[in-house]
This record gives sequence, C-alpha cells and structure tokens, in this order.
Amino acid sequence: MSISKLAIACSLTLGAMTLCLSPLAHAAEDTKAKKSVKHKATPAPATVKAADPEEDEPDTTGSISMDFNCELGNQVTVFANATDDSHIALRWKKRIHRLTRVGTSTGAQRFENGRYGLVWIGIPAKSMLLDSKQGRQLANECKNTQQVQAEISTKPAPQA
Repeated sequence: MSISKLAIACSLTLGAMTLCLSPLAHAAEDTKAKKSVKHKATPAPATVKAADPEEDEPDTTGSISMDFNCELGNQVTVFANATDDSHIALRWKKRIHRLTRVGTSTGAQRFENGRYGLVWIGIPAKSMLLDSKQGRQLANECKNTQQVQAEISTKPAPQA
C-alpha cells in the first residue's frame, strides 16, 4: 500500500472516530454544565505505522531454499513458498529481502524490491542479482546445483 493511500485511510479513520465521539462530547458538555466536575480529555489514539513488506525481513519458515554460487565467490540463497509464487525471499550478504514478481515478455523470472533496488533475474541457464539504484551487477553467473548438473550433461565430451 502506498504512503498516500495509507495517509488517506488514516484520515478517514480519524474522521470517522471524531464523528462517533462527537455525541459523547456533547453529552459530556451537558453533564459538565449540570455538575461542576472536570473531566480529563482522552488523548487521541496514536497512529500505527503500517508494516512495509519490502523493508521488513520476511519469515522463511516452511520455505524451500535454493543456494546459488556465483562468480567472484558470491553466494545467494532464494527462499520460495509453494503457496505464494508472486514473492520470494532472497539472502544477499547478511540480510534477507522480500522481492515481488514482475511480469516479463521473455519468460525469464524477474523479482524486484524497489526499496533496496534489488532485481533478481532467473533464466534456465543462470541467474543474476542487480542493483537498479546504482545501475550495476551485484552477482552474475549464479547457478544452483541443478543448473550446474545440466551444464555438465550438455557439454560435449572432449575428443581424444
């Protein structure tokens, strides 16, 4: 949910609460006029910050993990949940990020996290991790064990 939508929702909620409390306020004024007892005003409810799924580390409990070994010794772990194919969790360095699937016309799997600028692109032969904010590759030639096995089996045998 975008921040503007959240702000609108909070405004509507506070407005509705004000309307609901309005008759109580008038009743309290009538009571105050009859009695000279002072009532303490109740503080307005604090607004609760909505959770940002791209900022919070996702829960990977029950997810299937795949380790990818990349060039230059980099490693990436992807966590996938069988019930949610529109998101993955990706461990890069020491942090786990939530990425959302983005449709492509090529059939490649593309997942993005706009907050951190991470883009994970997967094709049958390899995957790569990009930093869209700085416009650079973070990890390239990333392959899991199945991709390595497929690459070995499709290479022609050396001729003697």
